[in-house]
Amino acid sequence: MPMLALKILVGFVVGVLIGMSGVGGGVLLLPVLIFGLRVPAIVAVGSDALFNFFTKIPASLMHLKKGTVRRKVVLALATGSVPGSICGVNLLMYIRHLYGDGVNNFIKSAVGILLIVIPLLLLFQKRIEEKISHRPPTMKGFAGMALIGLLAGFLVGMTSVGSGSIIMMLLLLFYSFAPKVNVGTDIVHAVILTGVTGLLHFRLGNVDPTLVVTLLIGSIPGGLVGSHLATRVPMLWLRRILCTLLLITGARMLWPAF
Repeated sequence: MPMLALKILVGFVVGVLIGMSGVGGGVLLLPVLIFGLRVPAIVAVGSDALFNFFTKIPASLMHLKKGTVRRKVVLALATGSVPGSICGVNLLMYIRHLYGDGVNNFIKSAVGILLIVIPLLLLFQKRIEEKISHRPPTMKGFAGMALIGLLAGFLVGMTSVGSGSIIMMLLLLFYSFAPKVNVGTDIVHAVILTGVTGLLHFRLGNVDPTLVVTLLIGSIPGGLVGSHLATRVPMLWLRRILCTLLLITGARMLWPAF
């Protein structure tokens, strides 16, 4: 199969899985780029961030139109996540300056850890939601949200993973927003965070524009197909299977002999 067609197919499959399961694009696509398409890890991170920026725009506009976005929360998160992303990207550049291509091994280790942590959080998300649904917020104010943004921004700057899953889980744990508002706020903020991260990586030459375009060509129809199939496939089991695969992938990134 020609490489161009393979990249479009990867975009389509990732789009279908996102549409069906709701699992974030970064956590699904990045391992495929690194292990499947053999893209250097630092280029995979930059390209993945830019891909996520474009794929989240339609959903963010829909949530803004429906009024399921807390704009002040988005601002508070972005106040932390934008400088956090800048720090994460700069750390990668510093490591590349010191160790050259060794930065790719650092990224694989960082992504491996996240691919173990995030699926575990996703597997227990429903149980966490049920336990804290009627609990008053444990954190209040702008500073706490900015801190959440700072942590997530730093991780996304380094790995492109977590703009959705990590922030949404932290908002769920520390603030009591309605699920729809939680999702809408998270997606709109993710557009800002992935946009900034993608731009930073693009300016540093860490983005393959052709790769991003071909993935988008496949992912747009894939997302539509996935959304259509979501009501016809047992989503709970699909999520469990995907999370198990991601856990195995994360383990293999950390322990190649696994």
